[in-house]
Amino acid sequence: MLRAAWVVLGLVFVVLGVAGVLLPVVPTTPFLLLASGCFVRSSPRLYRWLLNSRLLGPFLRDWYAHRGVRLHVKIFAMFMIVVAVMSSIYFGSLGPWLLALLLGLAAIGMYVVMSLRVIRE
Repeated sequence: MLRAAWVVLGLVFVVLGVAGVLLPVVPTTPFLLLASGCFVRSSPRLYRWLLNSRLLGPFLRDWYAHRGVRLHVKIFAMFMIVVAVMSSIYFGSLGPWLLALLLGLAAIGMYVVMSLRVIRE
């Protein structure tokens, strides 16, 4: 029963990690690390699948090997944050409090992305 719970939790984290690839506000690597931790406890097959995944595997392998991200990942993350914020400002009719919240969260996200170690090729 516990093993099944770890598998389900790992799959939820994989879905959140995939969302993080597509959405600038949702982080990718932390969810993938959580998913891999769940799969290590429950399913070696799913753990291998995650590490060997073409889409998600490189993030995890880079983090495990170097504790960092590649420069193109960092640039893409920053670009997506800017696009999301600018789109929200342009297309949304945000009140001053919501605008302040959006800009504050964007600043936190940019700080986190900028603080990640860059892997040199």
